[in-house]
Amino acid sequence: MINLSVNKKVIIFGFIFTFFSSFGQSFFLGLFNAPIRNELGITHGQFGNIYATATIFSSLLLIWVGKKIDEYQIIYYSFFVIFLLFFSSLFFSYINSIIFLSIGIFLMRFSGQGLMSHTSTTTISRFFERSRGKALSTIWFGLSSAEFILPVLVTYLFVIYSWRSVWQGIAIIIIIFLPFVVLNTIKQIKLDSREKDLDPKKNFKIKSWRRREVIKDYRFYIVSLNMLAMPWIATGVFVYQSFISDSKLWNIYTIPKAFMIYSLASIITLFFSGFLVDKFTSRKLISIMNIPLLIAMFVLFYYQQEMSAFIFLGLVGISNGLANVLGSSTWAEIYGVKFIGSIKALTTACMVFSTAFGTAVFGLMIDNGFSIENIAFVSGVYIVISLVLLILIRNKLEPIKLKNN
Repeated sequence: MINLSVNKKVIIFGFIFTFFSSFGQSFFLGLFNAPIRNELGITHGQFGNIYATATIFSSLLLIWVGKKIDEYQIIYYSFFVIFLLFFSSLFFSYINSIIFLSIGIFLMRFSGQGLMSHTSTTTISRFFERSRGKALSTIWFGLSSAEFILPVLVTYLFVIYSWRSVWQGIAIIIIIFLPFVVLNTIKQIKLDSREKDLDPKKNFKIKSWRRREVIKDYRFYIVSLNMLAMPWIATGVFVYQSFISDSKLWNIYTIPKAFMIYSLASIITLFFSGFLVDKFTSRKLISIMNIPLLIAMFVLFYYQQEMSAFIFLGLVGISNGLANVLGSSTWAEIYGVKFIGSIKALTTACMVFSTAFGTAVFGLMIDNGFSIENIAFVSGVYIVISLVLLILIRNKLEPIKLKNN
């Protein structure tokens, strides 16, 4: 890594941190749903409530801890996140009660899904300017790669090892590999070393909003409604994948295999979305982000064949690829980058909170006799309402431009 350019080193850092954020993502934790429920003797709804509560607390803490990335050098912040993820993974392997399960999920959601992804996307959004879209799309290949590899890998590892041993192996990999990555990529990175826009015709800069200003802006809430559709709906699908398989009478390996299509669709979409963002801006693309997800809900609602699982998750993957890039770059475009750490801490916390919402709502509906078709219909209605609101304000998403001195 020593001979690589600074830009490439930052992207490698973002890619690897995004990959390792998968250990706190719902698609990964959902793989452990069945063995943990069976061992502790809890229902889908009870697991969902524990998952949702732990996730809510992690999102609240993230608002404060995530803001600290604006106050410390990225290398120190990264090491803090690494050691927290290591401890969380090791702790998770010792879950033997509902209390330990609650703490374990809280730690994994906070350190993995929350801080790992927050650290990588904030670093990229802040460092890159003229090629932010391509840089963000590149690092999100990390999560897509994990989504492609890990579901099938873990499913087969369960045949050889206990789920506890899998988590202990993860902890060892984290503490050995990630410090090496940090020391060889972003050791010298500071805010003033960021990539500059070299266009001589650009005689303005984007106003940087503080977080307290952002929360008073009505546009933030409408954009957020659309940004949060993917996390809460996909989380429900991932956490309750065993319920979906049982409802549709699919083979136990159908959804893990379909995750490969989901991952491939995400990767292909990421490849194109980065170039599209740099050419057209995120503000102009955000209205199409959830359309594939809406079609996916129709497929889940209408079709029963096992092949529909691959189509359904492929469509979710397309929306996921768009959401990963647009969800990071849109805020930087509208609100600037100076305080992007604190803004991203808020938006990431909202995202994490929405996953708790999805888990709780799915679990509540399942326990109250809702079919997966009913759940797909409810999800589709949410997407349509949020999309209509976004279309109504699409011409008001321009940033405030200030003249350069």
